[in-house]
Amino acid sequence: MKKRILVAAVLGSIGVAAHAQSSVTLYGLIDAGVSYVNNAKTASGQSGSLVKYDDGVAQGSRWGIKGSEDLGGGLKAIFTLENGFNSGNGTLSQNGREFGRQAFVGLSKDGAGSLTFGRQYSLSTDVLGSFTTGSNTVAGNYAFHINDIDQLTSSRIDNSVKFSSANFAGVTFGALYGFSNQAGAFAGAPSTGSGATAVAGSARTYSFGANYAAGPVSVGAAYTDIRYPGQQLGITTAISNVSAPANIKELRTFGLGGRYLMGPAAFWALWTNTRLVQMPGTGPSALVFSAYEAGAKYSFTPALTAGLGYTYMHLADAATGHFNQVDLSLDYALSKRTDVYVLGIYQKASGNNGNVPLQAQIGDSTSFFGPSGSGSQQQFATRVGIRHKF
Repeated sequence: MKKRILVAAVLGSIGVAAHAQSSVTLYGLIDAGVSYVNNAKTASGQSGSLVKYDDGVAQGSRWGIKGSEDLGGGLKAIFTLENGFNSGNGTLSQNGREFGRQAFVGLSKDGAGSLTFGRQYSLSTDVLGSFTTGSNTVAGNYAFHINDIDQLTSSRIDNSVKFSSANFAGVTFGALYGFSNQAGAFAGAPSTGSGATAVAGSARTYSFGANYAAGPVSVGAAYTDIRYPGQQLGITTAISNVSAPANIKELRTFGLGGRYLMGPAAFWALWTNTRLVQMPGTGPSALVFSAYEAGAKYSFTPALTAGLGYTYMHLADAATGHFNQVDLSLDYALSKRTDVYVLGIYQKASGNNGNVPLQAQIGDSTSFFGPSGSGSQQQFATRVGIRHKF
């Protein structure tokens, strides 16, 4: 009897030890609310007011699974599968992909870093995204720059291999390469033909970046180059009536950012420069988009935080124009996992594309407010929302 008890105890301890060497975590969040915009482009191309249920503004709604297995000697196998969805109608986001936000597997080593394979964020998102009003406040996706052209929040790269370093005295760095996966087109290719003769295009991406964080200060820089970005699902390059994704041969974006924490306050600043190289025969050779952003937030209490951001965006070469945007937000935490918020965004555009005035375009207007652009040179949006994390 004693031997049976001893054997059972030993086997039980082995099971516990094996379980302790690996872990799987289910996580997610849901962001929902009601938004109003004064100028949204209608189906006929005119401008009208819009009140709508809006999902995924402060953060995109998602659920995911992530895990790791201890392989010994500081080496671990890691994976993440992350799904994006719309809480308003239950549909999948990211063009209907099951795990459109992230899907990767790889290895990590203590003191060295990780090497992962799959659909992953570029270094522009990893490094520069943390220096934006969109990520530091509940203004979220309304505060990110027009259609995320500079790849700060939704730069998800298919078929990619990525290295992310460990922390070396506050310094982290990384690099990513996204394969075209098309024979004879290692550097990517546009779509050709139509109907039975149609050949799908492919994108090629490389990206690298570095960040330094010590105490209250953090600074970072990143560069991303995407050949044929219109072929990379989830990458949008349209700016109102100026450019279309199918006309872009290459997207090159570089940025510098920093953040400073001071007690209950935080301050940040960011500059990005993005060059869209046009396909031959589709118009001017290039479009240059520059963004200058600064912001701050202050926690009046552990539960109540106010945020303010200002962004100046400038177009040059193919079109000349300016966009000035102000973001205001107020967030109240009901608990560690649930908060309610209100925000207001105003943008004014000026300049022309040829003889056509540029249009105001808050965030990704294609997703939030109908067809690309507002049909007006001014756009104001406000929202009340609730966010729950699990």
